[in-house]
Amino acid sequence: MAFTLSPHQRGFAASVRAAAEQAFRPAAQDSGPEAHTGRVDRALLRRLADSGLLARLFPDKGASALELCLLRENTAGVSTAAETALALQGLGAYPVLQSGTPEQVEEWIPRAAAGEAVAAFALSEPEAGSDAAALRLQARPDPAGGWRLHGEKTWISNAPDADFYTVFARTGPEPGARGVSAFLVPADRPGLHGEHLEMLADHALGRLVFDGVPVGPGDLVGEQGRGFRVAMRTLDLFRPSVGAFAVGMAQAALEAAERHAAARYAFGGPLRDQQTVAHTLAEMATRTQAARLLVYWAADARDTAAGGGAPDGATPTERAAMAKLHATETAQYVVDAAVQIHGARALQRGHLLEHLYREVRAPRIYEGASEVQRGIIAREMFRRADAHRPPDA
Repeated sequence: MAFTLSPHQRGFAASVRAAAEQAFRPAAQDSGPEAHTGRVDRALLRRLADSGLLARLFPDKGASALELCLLRENTAGVSTAAETALALQGLGAYPVLQSGTPEQVEEWIPRAAAGEAVAAFALSEPEAGSDAAALRLQARPDPAGGWRLHGEKTWISNAPDADFYTVFARTGPEPGARGVSAFLVPADRPGLHGEHLEMLADHALGRLVFDGVPVGPGDLVGEQGRGFRVAMRTLDLFRPSVGAFAVGMAQAALEAAERHAAARYAFGGPLRDQQTVAHTLAEMATRTQAARLLVYWAADARDTAAGGGAPDGATPTERAAMAKLHATETAQYVVDAAVQIHGARALQRGHLLEHLYREVRAPRIYEGASEVQRGIIAREMFRRADAHRPPDA
């Protein structure tokens, strides 16, 4: 089951790369990104809008999974800061774009696409990370009408600086995913406050506290009690693209290692003449290309709903889990190997690889940790095997 990009898709990827290069390429090839505070960078969002990259994230009916992967991979290969801001804007706004009311879409999506309003996806809680269905944020009925939100969210990207949040809370007593509703909550609602969290990499990440935040029927995103479907619809679209982000970082690290191995002389010749270095570069290139093809394959399955199209009958859900798992684990290996080839200089603050070494760790955790992806893959495998097992087996 080979996968090849069409001429249109290759052109799309090339134009994204060119726009990112023009807007965000550092002056020195191996220099790290511009300094960031770990807070939302509104100037960066405006540059994304001016470059046309945000417009590619928000076409009229939303981006396809493959377009999203090409957008993230080719932006990440130039600037992880730009890619992260782009992806988080999409993650926060897509629940509204996909499931919101016409009024919600009209009010918020054009502003998000223009980089004028910062969006955030508020699902995770202190006791509900990988087990998102265990969330506890309460939407308690308000005698005056609607609900009041009580509780906490944490590890929320773009918090506490976002302008609007898609917030998932319990409106019913049902356990697990049942009874969860999604709300569009503007940041200026009374009772909503938060704080920034310092992380290994300079990510815009924070904690939110809801102290009786008022929401009404007009704030519902999708149907009451079906908020978990809203969350999964967005995450299912974005999960393969996390793998694409990882591929973009792996490609950047590989290119840096190739340049260094050609220019650095040791033991009488270029470093790449050393067999151990050459073989490491070959392994890095092979794993990166394999991850890229798996990501494209998974995204195409998501777009075409080609469940069961793989030789082993793998579903789009299973392929997406495979893509995220393999690509993020591959990127960790490739960045680490590139650091090893460079030696101490790659650990110097401000070097591209020092930056990538900190950036590459988080994707193995967020939007479903590697262990969760393995669980999804195993579950799908077992379900398929059980369906084909003879009744008397």
